[in-house]
Amino acid sequence: MEIIRIPKDRIGALLQAKPQIEKKYEVKVVVSEEGEVELGGESVWTYLAKDVVQAIGRGFSPQEARKLFKENYSFYLIDLREHFSGENAMRRVKGRIIGEKGKIKEDIEKATESTIEVYGHTVGIIAPSDAMEYTKEAIRMIMEGAPHTTVINYLGRIKETLMFDRLKGK
Repeated sequence: MEIIRIPKDRIGALLQAKPQIEKKYEVKVVVSEEGEVELGGESVWTYLAKDVVQAIGRGFSPQEARKLFKENYSFYLIDLREHFSGENAMRRVKGRIIGEKGKIKEDIEKATESTIEVYGHTVGIIAPSDAMEYTKEAIRMIMEGAPHTTVINYLGRIKETLMFDRLKGK
């Protein structure tokens, strides 16, 4: 059994996805009004369902979280509190990750075929497994203060790399 806490404002989204999660992973999902989620079933399936529940809890729509049903997609969560001590620093870096009018976030998503959610004190990523490290690196660069143009140049290179690797069947 796994127990996960999600924000109360994400319970509705989780309840919307609950039937698909239970069917896909053969688990029982019990959600309390406080946002405590119990996953019951075989450990391998609860482990896989946990990522979907966490993704929804960190701001992803049920539709986006369902990408994790596919074998070649994975979920990663960055807790900004582990990297920045103050609210102002976290607010600044969240703004940098999103970019003006969402442009940098969108550029990362397009280059890596990923989805990024900046929610509360976290940055969540759902990406194809072969692109996850590139997505994390682009976000790390931004968190460390790299100019957006440097990140855009990096994204151009990795988009090509991903395309060639996929063509070669890696």
